[in-house]
Amino acid sequence: MPLFAPREGTDKRSDPLTAVVWVTIAMAMFAGLAVFARAAMNTGLHPFVVVFFRNVVAVTTLLPLLFWRGPELFTSPQIGLYGVRVTISLFSMLAWFYAIFLIPIGEVTAIGFLAPLFGKLGAILLLGEIVRVRRWIALLVGFAGAMLMLRPGVSPVGLGQVLAILSTIATGLTAVLIKQLTARDDPDKIVFLTNFMLLPLSLVPALLVWRWPTLDMLPPVLGMGFCAVLGHVALVRGYAIADASLAQTFEFSRLPFTVGLAFLIFGETIDLWTWLGAMIIFSSAVYITRREAQVARATRRPTVPEK
Repeated sequence: MPLFAPREGTDKRSDPLTAVVWVTIAMAMFAGLAVFARAAMNTGLHPFVVVFFRNVVAVTTLLPLLFWRGPELFTSPQIGLYGVRVTISLFSMLAWFYAIFLIPIGEVTAIGFLAPLFGKLGAILLLGEIVRVRRWIALLVGFAGAMLMLRPGVSPVGLGQVLAILSTIATGLTAVLIKQLTARDDPDKIVFLTNFMLLPLSLVPALLVWRWPTLDMLPPVLGMGFCAVLGHVALVRGYAIADASLAQTFEFSRLPFTVGLAFLIFGETIDLWTWLGAMIIFSSAVYITRREAQVARATRRPTVPEK
């Protein structure tokens, strides 16, 4: 099986078991990304500088794709939409990395499960999607899970939690934009162009707090970029060969991967309320995705003419 996703126009075969493996690998890589990012910041690098070096390593790792596909990777009829997506993505990354610096990694990961719910709200507001009663209920249940996890008024909500929520909102919005981009560009081009455009843009905030990495900072920086690229490639592969509602179900594995690594390396833990809230949020997101898949299949199903 090729590492990168098939180009537009090629046949996609359904392979649920392989898709589950790819998605699980992606979640492990994203957990590694968070841990490496925290390790890089613990050495003294500012979160904004970490974001820049994450993009440097990501673009470098993607160069073989450029040799394989050629200059056509730089062309797209929707560059303006890429600009919007990259700007929102940079804000999301800056907020996410700073949140990791301030609060436990597992808590940031759990809050991140709100992204599909914010994505659905974005689709309603920006694309005018019609949402039925059951999906509205699922959205409300998901946000109730967020309240259970954050417990405002009972547990202090600090800057780290606020940044994690803002990053999650931005991530949900980028999901809506990605849906628009995939209408005319293949996944490999989207990943490459996004990272290539992020690189110079992320240099701007990094220069405000610039510090050259020392030798002891290089291993976590390199590991972070490697995990970021391999994670996105694995996720694209998983979604390319299975129904999204099935693939998304296994994204919850990101939380135990992250919590386990954070405990082993940094001694971090998250409380029971965070686990419960995360499970409620994730269940709500999976329900919405499955419901949308059912509606889409029903819409595509041909009607039988009356005799």
